[in-house]
Amino acid sequence: MITLERQSLLGKEISAAESRPRWLQVLQNVAKEFGYTHASLMRVPRPEEDLIANTLLETTLPIRFIREFDEMRLLRFCPVLPKVKQSIMPQSWSLADLDVEQPEVAPIVELLTQYGIHNGLTIPTNALNGDRHLMRFDGRCDHPSQVALNEIGMIALHAFDAYERMRRTEMETPRALTKRELEVIHWTSQGKTSAEIGQILSLSDHTINAYMNNAIRKLDCVNRTQLVAKSIRLKLIS
Repeated sequence: MITLERQSLLGKEISAAESRPRWLQVLQNVAKEFGYTHASLMRVPRPEEDLIANTLLETTLPIRFIREFDEMRLLRFCPVLPKVKQSIMPQSWSLADLDVEQPEVAPIVELLTQYGIHNGLTIPTNALNGDRHLMRFDGRCDHPSQVALNEIGMIALHAFDAYERMRRTEMETPRALTKRELEVIHWTSQGKTSAEIGQILSLSDHTINAYMNNAIRKLDCVNRTQLVAKSIRLKLIS
């Protein structure tokens, strides 16, 4: 597809997204369009943080990958983060560029390889309040050309701007939980995993996680356990 045409079409999809789950779905489409497997939005970790789960705002990365990553406290050894903290330029990386002889890097390489993540692109973005975020695309594809880097960089900035608008709207006008979000919370309270809920509702586990994260933010919770407890206390589910 011609670059400008693709950029225009993806931009329109992003602008039309009316919810975070739909926004994440479009971002995943962007990732696939450029050959990547996963898309994420995360805030830049603070120096004392060592859990990536606490920094991810939206992601299609497998929950199991995130859990294993954090069990080994690998965030502080991520070789890409120091670069994005010192530059506003997109950072393209590949496993082939990492030094597996370094003890702290070897577990990261092993885990990424296990989940089929061999390269990625990290694009720094800034919120209006000055907070720094990272738009990430991870998977296994050829190194993008400069033209592709420019294109995906513009699309990522467009996507982040749309996300920020949704976030500000949510802060100004808190929304009630949707029927789908309530269904996801109900099945979570029954002990179902995201994959199991996805099978019940005929949705992907990525979409289930997006609905879950949306509900967590709406009810000002920190995790699923608190979300279920608060939903029961507010009589949103029985």
